[in-house]
Amino acid sequence: MRIENAVMGRKGILQKIFLGSLVVHLLVIAVAAGYNKGLKIWPMPVSVSHGRGTLYLRNDLELRIDGRMYSDASGIFKDGFFRFLEILKGDHVFQTNISSFNSSLIIKAIHVVIVSPSDELQHGVDESYKLSVPMLGDPSYAYIEAKTVYGALHALETFSQVCYFNHSSRVIEIRQAPWIIFDEPRFSYRGLLIDTSRHFLPVPVIKKVIDSMTFAKLNVLHWHIVDEESFPLEIPSYPKLWNGAYSSSERYSMAQAAEIVRYAQRRGIHVLAEIDAPGHAKSWGIGYPSLWPSINCTQPLDVSNDFTFKVIDGILSDISKIFKYRFVHLGGDEVNTSCWTSTPHVSNWLKEQGLNGDEAYRYFVLKAQEIALSYGYKIVNWEETFVNFGSKLSRETVIHHWLRGGVVQQAVAAGFQCIVSNQESWYLDNVGTTWKTFYANEPLFNIRKPQQKALVMGGEVCMWGERVDGSDIEQTIWPRAAAAAERLWTPYDKVAKDTTEVTERLAHFRCLLNQRGVAAAPLTGWGRAAPMEPGSCYKQ
Repeated sequence: MRIENAVMGRKGILQKIFLGSLVVHLLVIAVAAGYNKGLKIWPMPVSVSHGRGTLYLRNDLELRIDGRMYSDASGIFKDGFFRFLEILKGDHVFQTNISSFNSSLIIKAIHVVIVSPSDELQHGVDESYKLSVPMLGDPSYAYIEAKTVYGALHALETFSQVCYFNHSSRVIEIRQAPWIIFDEPRFSYRGLLIDTSRHFLPVPVIKKVIDSMTFAKLNVLHWHIVDEESFPLEIPSYPKLWNGAYSSSERYSMAQAAEIVRYAQRRGIHVLAEIDAPGHAKSWGIGYPSLWPSINCTQPLDVSNDFTFKVIDGILSDISKIFKYRFVHLGGDEVNTSCWTSTPHVSNWLKEQGLNGDEAYRYFVLKAQEIALSYGYKIVNWEETFVNFGSKLSRETVIHHWLRGGVVQQAVAAGFQCIVSNQESWYLDNVGTTWKTFYANEPLFNIRKPQQKALVMGGEVCMWGERVDGSDIEQTIWPRAAAAAERLWTPYDKVAKDTTEVTERLAHFRCLLNQRGVAAAPLTGWGRAAPMEPGSCYKQ
């Protein structure tokens, strides 16, 4: 394998790509229509044209990057290319001499044009790409054009899915060539939540989840870091907080958190940190008991104590140095204010402020929002905050829907952005929910006005941690998360209206995950079900 910077100028490269694409287009037009039924790409791209030919990938495939526009100084794309090669080659034994093959049918290199010189990853980054694999040319190249390096990484993933190792000839084949694929995501936010409070997930497990997300083109890891059960994250400003961890070995240092963010970013994945408050926060008081209303009534956090908000400020100050995604998740769900009204010193404070329990809940959420805004974050809150005091929220709030029907429609009508995670369809811990339900869930259900549709950022599948840890998280996530991933990536008019149309293709993707070392469960049965009987992976 060899990596080169292309010496050809942008104009020359684009002319060559255009001519190659034109040849591909003419060849594709020449073949009969109707071959898309045999496609095995997941998620389905925006536009796919292909033919009937077969090409062969050279073992020492070269990477040629046009250095005039994007230099890849950080090595993000080169690293992605190495991962691409590792996926393709696996543990196969290859034919060392392919000189017997027609040289014009051998793909010798991937030629890459990335327009933006920046590899900054922020919300809404352009993830589009064009992948061209022509049949003619000596030497033969595959071509990738993308606005950003992150679109180019998606192109590599798609390319990997049109390559097959032939065990008879012991070479990698590109079937159904030539190819022209244009692709871009339907939604800018395509998320997966993991929960490290209910069960601790070691860093290698989290990294493996991140890797698996790239295969389905998910782009946000929502890290629900802490909850009432445990507080595993180091907070230097308040070092006793992680006394609330299950044990001293079930903790994340700030360096480990930074490594997770870095690892994800280099794969085009944002990390959304969630610090849920004022409910779901019992673990905070293990190190700082004054955060509790009382020793016998431990949550929500004490709204009457200025120290509570100093701790929140310290947490957000510390995590803002590491978590650079535009958003932070402040939770705000399932708040029962009875601890406030029944604890004498808190109750007295409420009377002095002229607040009842619900009004104090609003006070807490808005004050936490102010702190987050001061660190440059936009805020995500669970839907209860909107249901309880909608228009009082900061206009920088994104409403995270999970519970009640109609909330998304109400929130976008009020001008708020939304993320969809309705629990009956996209909660992975509901193992009785099949992949077909995940696939059928439509984020824009009953939203008709274009300006309101634009406020739906996308959606997220949620892997709550009560019944998963490192031993079973992969088969609980996959392949059901992939079903949602296609709904979030593929245009509405390209998504199958009948799940029987995609069963074979999703089964193929599930087997592909297994081949890549991801413990994805069979499609048959419920989430994380075992195979029912002996048989081919593709029939399970």
